[in-house]
Formats: sequence, C-alpha cells, structure tokens
Amino acid sequence: MPETYYATGHRKTSAAKVWLFAGSGQIVVNGQPAEEYFHRDSLEGLVLEPFAITNTEGRFDVKATCLGGGISGQAGALRHGIARALLAFDENLGPTLRRAGLLSRDPRVKERKHVGRHRARRGQQFSKR
Repeated sequence: MPETYYATGHRKTSAAKVWLFAGSGQIVVNGQPAEEYFHRDSLEGLVLEPFAITNTEGRFDVKATCLGGGISGQAGALRHGIARALLAFDENLGPTLRRAGLLSRDPRVKERKHVGRHRARRGQQFSKR
C-alpha cells in the first residue's frame, strides 16, 4: 500500500493537484497554510468536507497546488481532489463520498458572451426612440 495518494480535482476553470499522506491534518496550498490562502471560513469548511463526511479528520496531511480561476473555484477543485485522493486511499469510502456528491465534477462554468448582448444573457438597453 503506497504511503502517498495523488488525485486531481477540477471546478470552474480551476484545477488542484492533491497529495495526501499520513499526518496530523495540516493542509498546505501553494506553499501556504489553508487558513492563510483561502481567508474565508466558508471556503475552509468546503475544503474540509470530505474529511468530515468520511470521519478521517486529522489523519492526513494535504499538500496541494491550485492553478487557474479564483479562490472559490480553487477551493472547490481542492475539495474534489481530496475526495478523489481519499477514494484512492480506501475504495470503501466511495459510496459515502458519492452520496454526498463529492466525486462528481461540478460542470457549471461561466457562459460566454453572445453577439448583440451585453453579457451572456443581458439584452440591450431598451430605447423608445
């Protein structure tokens, strides 16, 4: 059994490369602790969700590299990557993670701007004359 588990997570335009190894629960993202990197408690909670659902808090250290997008997308990508790495660690966690929706890549991305519109769906300003 390998001592390091690797997975890649995606969300919006972000990608996260995640390495999971036995430890005390430290999460390092792009060389910084997760608390410093994400700034928001809501995003930290999002990242820790796979551990909470599988009752593995404090058992693994996480080293991650996040690329692209903003911090919200990167937090979602990191959550996806951690869930996939936990699946590589123990395949019996699969049904629990799948039931919580953590193994599915969230397909929602920003819609492109369309011709003749201000944004993707916002139409032109109405002019009576």
